[in-house]
Amino acid sequence: MFELATPWALLALPLPLLAARLLPPSGAEGATLGVPERIGAALIAGAGGGTGRSRAALHRALPWLVWALFVVALSGPRLLEPVPALRVSGRDLAIALDLSGSMVRDDFRLDGQPVTRLEAVTTVGADFARRRAGDRVALIVFGSEAYYAAPFTFDTEAVAQRIEEAVIGISGRATNISDALGLALKRMEGSDAETRVVILLSDGSSNAGATNPRGVARLAAEMGVRVHTIALGPKDLATAEEGERGVVDAATLQAISDLSGGESFRVRTTEDLVAVTEALDRLEATDSDGLAAEVFRELWVWPATLGALLALGMAWREGQA
Repeated sequence: MFELATPWALLALPLPLLAARLLPPSGAEGATLGVPERIGAALIAGAGGGTGRSRAALHRALPWLVWALFVVALSGPRLLEPVPALRVSGRDLAIALDLSGSMVRDDFRLDGQPVTRLEAVTTVGADFARRRAGDRVALIVFGSEAYYAAPFTFDTEAVAQRIEEAVIGISGRATNISDALGLALKRMEGSDAETRVVILLSDGSSNAGATNPRGVARLAAEMGVRVHTIALGPKDLATAEEGERGVVDAATLQAISDLSGGESFRVRTTEDLVAVTEALDRLEATDSDGLAAEVFRELWVWPATLGALLALGMAWREGQA
């Protein structure tokens, strides 16, 4: 739909006409040139031709046209156009990412090359976040401590970039699963979202924090928050040799998901990690209708540009005369 942002600006259109009528005429006198009678008659005859009259009329009309174009541009012509609605799922989804020291182990492969656990997680995790259009997504990173790297937002691209920028050790090198889950629940406590979900990824055993992860999982269940857990790493406590480092406590992560009504996933390879993100897409689908939206497409630039070009042309012609 076409409309004007400031239609009252059109009241300025007759201002030059009013100025010509009301202001006193200029007192300047033009110079005269004496020419022979025959030449003068020829000049008068030429000026009286149709072409001469048309050019004179055009020169008189150009300043009025330039003024009219600038006034129309000032009135702000624009089109109101519908845009595709953002699909809103009504879900708050917090991604809790383990950045403990064990994430530096290079026991994963990506595109045929050995990579650290963190590189595999950030590559796949960022792609997962970008696919969450319609969710309000937050990022929590944790090691010895837990903190929000990105608050809840519909800007999934910003969250994906924060995942890609994740650095090991920024939150300490231990593994504090309880605080990470507790921080997510604290921010979700006042949320009015229909669905609240935490995706908790860890490659170690909870060895920091004063709270038992299972106790926090029971609190999540009471709040109606589902926790999906991802146990990352080739080995876990049940299969590793005694004292072996860099193994994941898959049993605890399984218990967290069971207590909260979520799902638990075991990831040993990058392919497993990709499959998990696809499974989570199916579990927490984002296919729901959002609110219709409309935006303005501004058109003032076209009359303004044409007016400016005509004004420059008039100035150049005057300079050539």
